[in-house]
Amino acid sequence: MAKVCWPYFDPEYENFSNRMNPPRVSMDNASCHDCTLIKVDSVNKPGILLEVVQILTDLDFIITKAYISSDGGWFMDVFHVTDQQGKKITDSKTIDFIEKALGPKSQSTEGVKNWPSKRVGVHSVGDHTAIELIGRDRPGLLSEISAVLANLHFNVFAAEVWTHNRRIACVLYVNDATNQAVDEANRLSLMEEQLNNILRGCDGEKVARTSFSMGSTHMDRRLHQMLFADRDYESYAVAREVDSPPSLRPKITIERCEEKGYSVVSVKCKDRAKLMFDIVCTLTDMQYVVFHATVSSDGPYALQEYFIRHMDGCTLDTQGEKERVIQCIEAAIRRRVSEGVSLELCAKDRVGLLSEVTRILRENGLTVCRAGVSTRGEQALNVFYVRDASGNPVDMKTMEALRKEIGKTMMVDVKRVPSNAKAPETRGWAKTSFFFGNLLERFLT
Repeated sequence: MAKVCWPYFDPEYENFSNRMNPPRVSMDNASCHDCTLIKVDSVNKPGILLEVVQILTDLDFIITKAYISSDGGWFMDVFHVTDQQGKKITDSKTIDFIEKALGPKSQSTEGVKNWPSKRVGVHSVGDHTAIELIGRDRPGLLSEISAVLANLHFNVFAAEVWTHNRRIACVLYVNDATNQAVDEANRLSLMEEQLNNILRGCDGEKVARTSFSMGSTHMDRRLHQMLFADRDYESYAVAREVDSPPSLRPKITIERCEEKGYSVVSVKCKDRAKLMFDIVCTLTDMQYVVFHATVSSDGPYALQEYFIRHMDGCTLDTQGEKERVIQCIEAAIRRRVSEGVSLELCAKDRVGLLSEVTRILRENGLTVCRAGVSTRGEQALNVFYVRDASGNPVDMKTMEALRKEIGKTMMVDVKRVPSNAKAPETRGWAKTSFFFGNLLERFLT
């Protein structure tokens, strides 16, 4: 690896520089007729690009273009964004939040800290306990997991479930029937034992595990970290040959910029929501620093280019290093892809609701590829992306029969997800986007 010398930065100087040059953020709705420009200028610091992209992603913004420059001590970004309906950002509360979250008050504003976001908390998060699960996926596994929680009288208040390359990763928030966090050691130990038995029962060469999350991190980022640590990308090179035709696979190349001493990562793939977050998250967790980047959409395709170095100042020079980065980025892109059929549900929240729904899905020969569970007030809002047990697209006749069965006790909406959709998603924690808007309105009337 070619090494580039880095200057020494005194941490106290960085704090002083922040005080002398506070972050600036501006929202511009005049320069472009079809999008809002968000401009961010601040002192550069590790992880700042991911921090900004994460905030925009949690607000369900679509990033159509972006220009990133953070060489030296200054960070300058321009994002072209719209809401999920392709309109400019004009809501005054949203604009105020962005200015607080990314501006000078970002380190101290209580409103920013309390903004609903997808976070994995400590052992007990307020009135909820956070659980992490990872293991080998198989049809009906989510149903078995939710059945264990229901039998132990745990209510799943919020959850995100991802599957990729025959692996499953889950982050779940649970409480008891009294809506309190569970802190009884015996109950937690019993739950951990039973969940581990289920995961081990279907796991072969890899070790499954159940854990109570410690610390605090973003939920989607945590799922990426869990699957990355599980090395789900390693056998993906073989699996993708079977699962994806060449036209649908991301095209990722890595070249060297001799003049500036960067490795240039170029990605072309089908565009979708949160694509930039997934790529930046992966590069950050792999200890790479993004110095410059350009992001754009060309019809249904996204073109993204990142100028990177490793945190130690080295570029990617060996073929093995390049291949590993390519595999990890491709895995990160594929983890969130949801083609086929989605099932959206709205019902009164109660213990055992998730178990009931996933049991019906299993009995109808359906397997869950990805799922999100959230709660707003007394209403549970769930979305499941499903395929048949063989991994093939689901017959819509099966989905209509399923709609009639489940629809006796809750509101159901079945949608076929187009392969190039930038569809909004369910929020796994504390916030509901317009994704469920019409469904929730019909349920409450």
